[in-house]
Amino acid sequence: MYILQKFFKQLVVNKLGIFSFTFFIVIISSIVMRILEPETFPGWFDALWYVMTTVTTVGYGDFYPVSVAGRIYAIFIFLIGIGIAGLAIGKLVEALGAHRKRKEEGRLNFKGKGHFVIIGWSEKAKYAISEIIETHPELDIVLIDQLNVTPITHKNVHYIQGDPSSESVLLQANINDAQSVLVFSDDSIQDSALADGKTLLVVTSVERLNQQIHSTVEIKKEENIKNFRHAKVDEFVLSHETVSRMAVRSAFSRGITEIYTQLLSYKEGENLFEVRKKGEWKTYKDAFEGLLKEGATLISDGSDLGINKKLNEPIREDARLYIICSKEVYESLT
Repeated sequence: MYILQKFFKQLVVNKLGIFSFTFFIVIISSIVMRILEPETFPGWFDALWYVMTTVTTVGYGDFYPVSVAGRIYAIFIFLIGIGIAGLAIGKLVEALGAHRKRKEEGRLNFKGKGHFVIIGWSEKAKYAISEIIETHPELDIVLIDQLNVTPITHKNVHYIQGDPSSESVLLQANINDAQSVLVFSDDSIQDSALADGKTLLVVTSVERLNQQIHSTVEIKKEENIKNFRHAKVDEFVLSHETVSRMAVRSAFSRGITEIYTQLLSYKEGENLFEVRKKGEWKTYKDAFEGLLKEGATLISDGSDLGINKKLNEPIREDARLYIICSKEVYESLT
């Protein structure tokens, strides 16, 4: 009796043991019932069906033992099988609950590839995630922050809790296989120099682990951009200066904020897209006129906005052509 008590005590603790023992009981019971009552259970599956319905419910009554030996063994299934099966189901529910809790707390590793990593939770990060989901619903997003639980729930958003400058945390987010990272400045730090210093530490850690990743960084002071150049950051967003300049522009050019809104959001009107050079486009004029016929306007090659001044010049092979058009026009071009 002591041995049985010790066995069942260990069984309750060991999840794998519970599932293994449950599987063993079901298979052995199916074999025993098939041997004891071959006429009642003409096939092995019939015996398995009877055992499964007995240990998980009260049975359907389509099969039932008629011999004394069969009924005695059925009593064993009632007493032992139902208890073990119930324990296994309980452990399964417990495991699923624990997994969900770990996911909400950002304790699970992300295994996907080609995802977008966002570092630092704020209202800006919230809107960025919303914009990504709106424009690329198939893209996985990994959010890294130090909150106790995930601040956002979406099937494509995966939360990682921890210090974003830590290598282990970045590896947990699978930064090595990410295609792009967006680092937001820490709004809880009032000193702009300290905030930019923390951002620099984070993006340096990211670039060290994945030199091919496309990085976009929010910076509070424009004078600090030169420090980020050494970290091979691809894009910079000046949080305070950009908003201030846009506000001044709108004060002198009324209605210009509508243009900003359309260009900055895929949800509003015309949008900014990048297109590849086509074979028939030899000069910028060819591209400009060809795109215009399709309903798109060519505005730049990379950061060069002087397209109108060099329409007759040949297009570079590595040109990055940016156009303004509707989403429908862009899709027809691609």
